[in-house]
Amino acid sequence: MYPKKELAQTIIAACRTFEIQTVVISPGSRNAPLTIGFSNHEDFETLSIVDERCAAFFALGIAQQKQKPVALLCTSGSALLNYYPAIAEAYYSQIPLVVISADRPSHLIDIGDGQTIRQENVFHNHILFSANLKENDSNSNSIKLSKAFSLLHKVKGPIHINAPFDEPLYETVNKMKDFSFKIEKSATVSTIDYNKLAQLWNSAAKKMILVGVHYPNAALEILLDKVADDPSVLVLTETTSNLNNKRFINSIDNLIFNLTKEEFTSLQPDILLTFGGLIVSKKIKKFLREYSPTEHWHINELRAFDTYQALSKHIKTDSYTFFQNFHKLVDYKNKSNYESKWTHYKKQTRAKHNHYIKTAPYSDLKVFDLVLKVIPDFSEVQFSNSAIIRYSQLFEMNSTITVFCNRGTSGIDGSTSTALGAAYATQKPTTLVTGDLSFFYDSNALWNNYIPKDVRIIIINNSGGGIFKIIPGPKKSSALEYFETPHCLTAEHLSTMFGFEYSTAHNLNSLEKEVVSFYEKSDKPKILEIFTPSDQNDLVLKAYINNLK
Repeated sequence: MYPKKELAQTIIAACRTFEIQTVVISPGSRNAPLTIGFSNHEDFETLSIVDERCAAFFALGIAQQKQKPVALLCTSGSALLNYYPAIAEAYYSQIPLVVISADRPSHLIDIGDGQTIRQENVFHNHILFSANLKENDSNSNSIKLSKAFSLLHKVKGPIHINAPFDEPLYETVNKMKDFSFKIEKSATVSTIDYNKLAQLWNSAAKKMILVGVHYPNAALEILLDKVADDPSVLVLTETTSNLNNKRFINSIDNLIFNLTKEEFTSLQPDILLTFGGLIVSKKIKKFLREYSPTEHWHINELRAFDTYQALSKHIKTDSYTFFQNFHKLVDYKNKSNYESKWTHYKKQTRAKHNHYIKTAPYSDLKVFDLVLKVIPDFSEVQFSNSAIIRYSQLFEMNSTITVFCNRGTSGIDGSTSTALGAAYATQKPTTLVTGDLSFFYDSNALWNNYIPKDVRIIIINNSGGGIFKIIPGPKKSSALEYFETPHCLTAEHLSTMFGFEYSTAHNLNSLEKEVVSFYEKSDKPKILEIFTPSDQNDLVLKAYINNLK
C-alpha cells in the first residue's frame, strides 16, 4: 500500500534515490500520506517517537553514529517547531538530517484554521536548504528535491522539505509512479596550494594543532602522529576529538589553568591549525584571543568560524585529505623545544592531578574519577553539556572508548535523546554521563521503544545547575536560585515507569559497591543516580585548580 498523493510519492522516491535508510516518525494526521508510504516501503526502516523534540535528537544520534542522513517526519503546526533545537545542533555540528514536515495548503494558512503556522522557510537561519513543495507540481518538486539532496551529498547538515497536503489524506494505491532526480554537481572546485602552506608552516618556530569534536579515524591518527614528529608542533586535543597519542595534550585546561604571562607568551603559536567541531575549553579560547597566532588555518569542507579572531585561511577539505597531502611536505628537522617543553609541563600537571585526586573528598570531581575508570573498554560514552563535559576535560580518557557530546549549540536539551539514538545505531555498549538538570529536562527521551538493554545512564545529581557555583558571577548576585535551579527530584519513579533498573549512591563506599554490578548484563537498561554535595563541589574544584600551580 502506497499513498495516492503524488507529492508524497515524489518525496518517498527522492529519499529512496538518495539512499535514506532510516525515518523517525512522530504521529499525526496531516503527515498520513508520508507515514503510510514510508512504513509500507521495504527500503526504509521506520521508527515511531511521539515527542518531536526527542525524536529529532534521537535521529541526530543515529546520524551522528552512521555518518549518513536520517529523515524526520512530523505533522503540521507547532509539531515542526519542536525540531528546531536538534536542527540547530545538526547545523553547527554538521550532522546530516532530512527534516520532512507535512503542511496545510496555502489557502488555509493564516485564516484561523487549526494546526497551521507559517512553515515555509521556518528554519531559514539554521538550514542548508529549504525545499518548499506544492501539490500537483511534480516537475518543480523534483527539481527542488534534487537541489536539496545534492547539497546534502556535498556537505553535512540539515535540509528541510515542507509538503502541503489537502484532504483526503488516507487514500492508497498499489503502485507508485516513477520519478527522476539528479545529483547537481558543483560549478567550482576548491584548489589547495599545499606547497605554499608547507613553506609557511616550515618557516614557523611554533605551530599549534587544536582539535575539537571529531569522529574516530584511525588513519587520520597515524597521519597526525607523523606531523607531530616535527618538534615545533604541539597538538592539543579535547575529550571529544577521539584522537589518542601520548604526545598529544588532551587536558588543555590543566595545562593552562595557572600559567604566568611569560609562560603564556612562550606558548603563543605562530601558526594555529584547527579542525573538528566546536571547542569546549573556555581557557584555550581566551588564551588564543589574547595571545593571537600570526596565522590561523581551519580545515573544514563547509565553514570556518573565526573563533579566535585571527582566521587567515579556510582550507576547504576534510582533515584526512589535508594531512594525507600535507605530512609529506613537513620539515621534521626543525630545531625547537616547543613540543617537548609543554609535554614535559603536561607530565608535571598530571602528577599533581593524580596526587590531589587520591585524597580528594567526595564530590563531583571524585565521582568523575571513579566513573571514568569503570566504563568498559571499547564502549561509547555520551556526555551531556554544561559542567559534565567540562569535568571530563580534566581527565585522561581510556583510549579504547569513543566520546560524543552535542557541542554544536552546547545545549542541555537533547543530550539523553541523542545518546539513546546513538546507542540504537551503534553496536557498542553506550554510557550516558549526565547532570541532573539535563536528564530531567529531557526525560521524555525514555519514552522510547528502541533503547538497547546495554544502555547505561549515570546521573550525577548535585541538586541543581552546579556550574553556576563554579563560574564567576551568579554566587555574587542575589538571584542564585534562578541560575542554579535547586530541587529535590530523583529519577527513581521515572526509571520504574520506563522500565529501567535503578540504583543509587550517596557516598564513595556505596558508589564503589554499585559500580561493580552496574555493567553486568541485564534484561533492562540501567540508571545509576549518584548524589553529590552541592555545597562542596565548587570548593573541591577550586582547591584542585590551586593544587595544579
